[in-house]
Amino acid sequence: MKCIYYLSPSLKSTHQISDDLHSIGVDDWFLHIVSKDESGLSKERLHSSNYLETLDVIRDGLIGAAAGFSAGVLFALLSMALEPFGPDVPLLGYVAMVFVLSCFGAWVGGLVGIASENKKLANFHDEIESGKYLILIYAKKEQEQKIMQMMSAKHNEAQLAAVDAHFLNPFAQLKLS
Repeated sequence: MKCIYYLSPSLKSTHQISDDLHSIGVDDWFLHIVSKDESGLSKERLHSSNYLETLDVIRDGLIGAAAGFSAGVLFALLSMALEPFGPDVPLLGYVAMVFVLSCFGAWVGGLVGIASENKKLANFHDEIESGKYLILIYAKKEQEQKIMQMMSAKHNEAQLAAVDAHFLNPFAQLKLS
């Protein structure tokens, strides 16, 4: 599944695009809109984006978990070598050390991610702040052409901004158009 990004200049245009996407079979579940005007989206009953799309919780949480895992392995190895807890620490104790530090790293990374804008959406920060609407369309392979054709035929005002082959992968690079 790909994520197709379009920038729309106005709420009215965004609403028309949403209606046209529904008419070709795109459900609200696969259509999210990023905007600084959340109340306008709610008033128009448009499907707004969620925190997992707009914040870097997943990406930073995974980075934190990796850092915590590395710290946990280092701590367990040092504990094995220096024996600060005595010589009879079972293997499960060392596994627990790695697990606890990995979870702590994921937690801290997630907290950092809550305070960070999604790296993929950061490319569109200025446009969103200036009042444009970023439309995220999650398209199945068989829908991609249909969506692109409909958008180019009916909505010249909307600009194809990017196509993301791996929106679910927080480390994948975004192909800007």
